[in-house]
Amino acid sequence: MIRKCLFPVAGYGTRFLPATKSMPKEMLPVVNKPLVQYGVEEAIEAGMTNCAFVTGRGKRSIADHFDISYELEHQIAGSSKESLLSSIRDVIDHGVFTMVRQREMLGLGHAVLTGEPLIGPEPFGMVLSDDLCVNPGGPGVLGQMAELFRQFRCSIVAVQEVAPEEIHKYGVIAGESMRDGLYRVERMVEKPSAEEAPSNLAIIGRYILTPDIFDIIRETEPGASGEIQITDALQRQARDGCVMAYKFEGQRFDCGSVPGFVEATNHVYEHIYSD
Repeated sequence: MIRKCLFPVAGYGTRFLPATKSMPKEMLPVVNKPLVQYGVEEAIEAGMTNCAFVTGRGKRSIADHFDISYELEHQIAGSSKESLLSSIRDVIDHGVFTMVRQREMLGLGHAVLTGEPLIGPEPFGMVLSDDLCVNPGGPGVLGQMAELFRQFRCSIVAVQEVAPEEIHKYGVIAGESMRDGLYRVERMVEKPSAEEAPSNLAIIGRYILTPDIFDIIRETEPGASGEIQITDALQRQARDGCVMAYKFEGQRFDCGSVPGFVEATNHVYEHIYSD
């Protein structure tokens, strides 16, 4: 039902300087696989095989990663190292990859709007590669949300409980509990203080969005920072229609921060790679 997934990957990754001076933060490796590949694998597992990237200057290595490297494959053909390419070969075989450039960094809402020509008038998933989500033995977060979309046919955001001292980093939701772990959103606040937060349920980097979000973003005014926030557009969508929030199964690592990235690397090595 949902065929496409949007990947906003145009950010500068300043928290990882100097590593990200010439390398996209999405290409930082968690053990032996770049962050963005984990997200693409999750999307393909959920049936979203058309992966649309909103890129920027200095991001060509992302496109190269999801393409065949004839020289490399020729050099290691028949050797023991050839098997190391199996995961990316599988991704390339099952996915379709399109790109568009975001010329200015004007917020996540603007990035989504930039991707509209690649998505068209249909519902789509969205992955923020900074968030690495794992659910060993079960479906990925996007797969879980796709099942919910079949039932509710509205935009869905993934949420998790966060500590009060972390709440100011996130968009936060409040709403009516429909059942355990599922909420109908009534209010969204972008990066509130702990005192102003309507709950401890923070939005993380997994979304399913209906195509009317594009028109809503076009009518959304930039915030105080001059950026167009997807949270503001979703707030209006929740007010005029329906947005659900889903407390997902699995574990999420904030790889946009150095401590979270190190934690993710240790987890993947101990629980996935070493097996």
